[in-house]
Amino acid sequence: MTAPSEGTPPPTAAARRAEPPAEERDSADGAATPTPDTAEVANSAEVANSAEVADGTAEPDATPDTDADTSGTSDAAATDGAEKATERSETEAELAAQRELRARIEQRKAEKAAPIESGAKLSGTAADLLAAVRAVESGEKSGTAFFDSPARSAGKTPTAPAPRRAAPTPAEPVRPRIPEPATAPRAAAAETVTAVRAVLTEGGAPEALAAQVAEVLGEQAADALREDPWRLLAVPGVRPEQADGFARALLGAECGPGDERRTGALVGWQLERAALQGHTALESSVVRGALAERSVPDPDEALQQAIAEGAVLVFQDGIEEAEDGDESARPPVPVLLGLDRYALAEESLADGLARLAKSGADARWEATEPTELVRAVAASGLVVHTGGEAARTEPVALAEAARALGLRAVVAAHSENGSRRLGPAAVTVAGLLSGAQGPGRDEDGAFALDLLVVLDAPQLDVETAAMLVESMPDGSRLVLSGDPGVLDSAGAGRVFADVLAARVCPQTASRTPDPGPIGELVSGIGIGELNQVAGPGKEVVIVPVRDAGEAVHRTVQLVADSVPRAIGVPAEQTQVITVGHGGSAGTRALNAALKQRLNPGPGRFGGFDPGDRVAYAPALGRTLPGTVVSAEADGLHLDCEGTPVVVPKERVDSAVRHGWALTAHQAAGMRWPAAVVVLPGDAAQGLSRPWVYTAFSRGERHLSVVHGVDQALPRAVAEVPAQERTTRLRTLLEGLLAPAQ
Repeated sequence: MTAPSEGTPPPTAAARRAEPPAEERDSADGAATPTPDTAEVANSAEVANSAEVADGTAEPDATPDTDADTSGTSDAAATDGAEKATERSETEAELAAQRELRARIEQRKAEKAAPIESGAKLSGTAADLLAAVRAVESGEKSGTAFFDSPARSAGKTPTAPAPRRAAPTPAEPVRPRIPEPATAPRAAAAETVTAVRAVLTEGGAPEALAAQVAEVLGEQAADALREDPWRLLAVPGVRPEQADGFARALLGAECGPGDERRTGALVGWQLERAALQGHTALESSVVRGALAERSVPDPDEALQQAIAEGAVLVFQDGIEEAEDGDESARPPVPVLLGLDRYALAEESLADGLARLAKSGADARWEATEPTELVRAVAASGLVVHTGGEAARTEPVALAEAARALGLRAVVAAHSENGSRRLGPAAVTVAGLLSGAQGPGRDEDGAFALDLLVVLDAPQLDVETAAMLVESMPDGSRLVLSGDPGVLDSAGAGRVFADVLAARVCPQTASRTPDPGPIGELVSGIGIGELNQVAGPGKEVVIVPVRDAGEAVHRTVQLVADSVPRAIGVPAEQTQVITVGHGGSAGTRALNAALKQRLNPGPGRFGGFDPGDRVAYAPALGRTLPGTVVSAEADGLHLDCEGTPVVVPKERVDSAVRHGWALTAHQAAGMRWPAAVVVLPGDAAQGLSRPWVYTAFSRGERHLSVVHGVDQALPRAVAEVPAQERTTRLRTLLEGLLAPAQ
């Protein structure tokens, strides 16, 4: 890396310290998080910022802004505004597809028997569950003693949640029926919202949550809250301390830390919180420990109550019989707990990938040039391709070769930014799923294609991947292509990494390196080395800073003056990337300073003015960069990569933020001519090798690093790997398919 004349060269991996910093999520604010008041829900400022949850970068426990306004957090109100349009937008169609998947999960839950009466002590099956889980976790018994129970059946209470086992060798896998496209749900009725608002007011909770609570809990939301105040935890952004205060206000002396309603809600909240961190399941011991931290008197009993009621599912995948049949020789296998939502998605995804992998050879590919990737696709319906930015040309060339053979081929990228860089023939994953882009679907509801190439595959969360694979027709080919060095998806799961690790299909690794000094720098980071690189054209510049205030000042100077003058890249094509939203040099502080310099204005519409750069989050983990065009009665009008978007005014506060500065998670799958990466001193604990790799590779022609973390940067590159995620996909795939040699 090349340093400017006024600074010193960056530290290298050789200078790293012996002990790595504590690993944190990409969205860490870099500042201590105060503990919320546990007595009551004081005001709407205690509810987590919805925009940060929507873009997938919010730390579940992060303290929100003290001036947050939750009046715009109602997704139901947003839907009501969208219904006034004559056509559904791409975003609405995408959300509808996701709601359809979740509706199937809710239907599955509804088929279960009535829950155990509240307040009843565990006995019979529930008591057996408790003893069995304890025995399995301690290693006293094998998992098969507990998990070889009859499968669930509709309308019957299961004796134990049945885990997935390795499927016997089937004759020929059958593609599941693709459900009919779902319509967007209607906004909650006004009377429902009014009733919920009255209950929230009585319990001291923010009235602004009423519409969101009504959408989550349905028409009987008010009665549901009175009967079980902890159901408030089902609303995104609400914390246990807030739900406890709400419950105390409604229940009075009846409220206790061991209340089954409270413990059941806490189990679900813990698993949903884990999903925001990328996990699709958690070890039962982790959930039990979390319950103990929340003052639950008997975590074991509380956990088994939740299991018996079907609030969570129990899994123990990958159990292998000991050769000598001696149960004592089997090592303890962790018991995993998961929510129906992610369990269904992960199992559906595993089945769909196995179906594609077993498609067999396709002789039609013999007529084209036999490259390594062509040979892999000809032999298998599922192929994994790895490589950096320059390697994207290989799967794109594969799609062109398929079209030359008369096959229907589609290339899908994670973002509009990524698809635009590939040309008009490319689509986005969201656009393909919604039907707004791509070839559409056949009479069975499957994509009308023979080959689908998915770029930026590490950004696929498990639910999106499941919907994608379920829509693949029999006999088609799926190529998952991506850079394994970048950050994982903002949503739950690590689909690309799990498929790679399972080794159940052909894998091809590109030998095409990323060019130039930036490519050389990023390649070194990928193997844990932060090297100095020559930058004769100022491709890489390091700007040392002493504190966060100087970091903000130098960042504004770079974007507004230095990069346009020295590199020739205008400010609107330069993207700032920092570690988190909060802190003295997070996205909020940087965006405020950049707006003041580049587009000053009073912020007449929710803090925005025409010409402002924004980041719009239509769904979890999806960020659309755009520019404010105008503010009308129907909402905020944006231009997102050439596509007009109208954000209803009810959703502006929760889904739109200024976009001169983004987090690395938001920037994943996108590139700009120039990137300025800001590393203030308080961001050191949020750094990891994947974070640095992702952030440093976002600039095509130029990279400036505002460097204030000293030795923490080379130490993160050398010693802090990706955050581990607990998932089941790899084990499920290995049970369905034999690893490829």
